[in-house]
Amino acid sequence: MYILPVHITLNKKSIMRKLTLLAGIITAIVCFTQSCKHEPPPFVPTPPNPGNPNPGNGLVCFETDILPLFQSNCAKSSCHDAANHEKDYIFDNYQNIISKGIVPGSAANSEVYEVLFETGNDKMPPPPNPDLTAAQKALIGRWINEGAQNTSNCGTICDTANFKYSTAISVITSTYCIGCHGGTAPSAGINLTTYAGVAAAAQSGRLYNAVTHTAGYSPMPKNAAKLNDCQIAQIRKWIEDGTPNN
Repeated sequence: MYILPVHITLNKKSIMRKLTLLAGIITAIVCFTQSCKHEPPPFVPTPPNPGNPNPGNGLVCFETDILPLFQSNCAKSSCHDAANHEKDYIFDNYQNIISKGIVPGSAANSEVYEVLFETGNDKMPPPPNPDLTAAQKALIGRWINEGAQNTSNCGTICDTANFKYSTAISVITSTYCIGCHGGTAPSAGINLTTYAGVAAAAQSGRLYNAVTHTAGYSPMPKNAAKLNDCQIAQIRKWIEDGTPNN
């Protein structure tokens, strides 16, 4: 008469142990899944030539395409220059740029790339600085995905016969200048994000004298290498042509 209750008790204990084990397994799966969850930035480009070490064969050129963006938009006084290195990030040369926040081969896992798409105080560059263009963000993402290589002496073509505002001058100013001379509080009150602003700086003599490092003018780009001879020639020819909006 006592066998049945004992059997039932044993079954209940067995069932409880199984339920406890099952709950533990489910909890572990949920925790593992949540810990691995990752929200990628809205745009993660794929390189057309992954792993190709030849900078002249399709890779983004760090020296001419990426470094100026970091120097102009990030390595500014009180931000990520060598003197201030906000949050221990310094963006003034290759070694400093890749030392933190960049995972070569994976833009999606690179903090430096992800913050370009953030909002508010987490966004970089932070307000009131101008945002990078979609093309500039894509270029940085592609460079990281290609391995964040120190590609230099890339043989980048510069044609002095091309000195139109739309295809030459605005490209120079957007790459080298508007990190400081843009946004809602442009440095020295000089806004180079529009044709009118660039034309005014050119017609006053400030643009050409700054990029040629003429005495009495603040040399530009600031805290970066001087523009090459071809770029300076393009600016000079555009000014001599009357600074047309072409």
